[in-house]
Amino acid sequence: MNCLTVLGAGSWGTALAIALASRFEQVCLWARDPAQADRLTITRENARYLAGFRLPEHVSVSHDLQFSLIGADAILSVVPSHYLHEVMAQAAPFIKAPTPVVSATKGIEEKTLRRMSQVIAETLGAQSPVAVLSGPTFAREIAAGEPAAIVIAAEDAGVTEQIQHAFCTPALRFYTSADPVGVEIGAALKNVIALGAGVCSGLGLGSNSVAALVTRGLAEITRLAVVLGGKERTLAGLAGLGDLVLTATGSLSRNRAVGVQLGQGRKLAGILAQTTMVAEGVSTCRAAYQLALRHGVTLPITSKMYEVLYENKDPRLAIRELMERPLTSE
Repeated sequence: MNCLTVLGAGSWGTALAIALASRFEQVCLWARDPAQADRLTITRENARYLAGFRLPEHVSVSHDLQFSLIGADAILSVVPSHYLHEVMAQAAPFIKAPTPVVSATKGIEEKTLRRMSQVIAETLGAQSPVAVLSGPTFAREIAAGEPAAIVIAAEDAGVTEQIQHAFCTPALRFYTSADPVGVEIGAALKNVIALGAGVCSGLGLGSNSVAALVTRGLAEITRLAVVLGGKERTLAGLAGLGDLVLTATGSLSRNRAVGVQLGQGRKLAGILAQTTMVAEGVSTCRAAYQLALRHGVTLPITSKMYEVLYENKDPRLAIRELMERPLTSE
């Protein structure tokens, strides 16, 4: 592979373009906002989403989808979940079969409750194989070249091995998985649990509370993933436990940061109005809540976070109600 196209110039898309640049002769970073594309081209730095990191010289930036996709040997989609279908529909005419598309978006489409790889596959049809990229990663650390381990998942082992060998760098180690369902559900719902962990911290609760919430959070993520066709063991790995621990406890976690502010008494609308970053856990919480109802799965933490986010429940009361649930075995 010689040419990589990265769709989405937020913090994660920019970080991946920087980190993977050494593996490709040409990298094109597509920005949805033409003004942002112009700024990145001139300044070579994503000051809005990932300040302090310069784009390598052979990384070009464009707002033109057709130009961005010409000659692409692999496409990395890092588009926010609520824009993904629109962008893929616009990109479809310019994607040459059988160019692989790798989804690095962590979320669930709200209206349809589809996973991101499903949105891509159903929009593009059978013209391109689709894989999923996930794992315990913060954009700033990836851009800085710090070591990290990531999972590439697809049902076709040939696709995952192709991407694995194309993307691996001295700082990024990729593992393959045949369980895209488990990887994607783990990636999406860990953001919801991270909101809850942030609420605990915002309320002034200690490490015991956060550890309990993270552990029980993993249990409910696993329940939903298995019902949807995922593998339990996947959630014990990088894309499940690893990503959950990082996002629920790390200081760079935007979802945890939103939860902290909720725990401190701030309202969701005010929090979101003052942040430039996308906290996917907010929309994912509503989608996960609906998925649980559809499939009859009990997600206690997700349900309480839904009530906090969308029914104005007091966070302290939500935590108390979790503790007062009927006693059961682990």
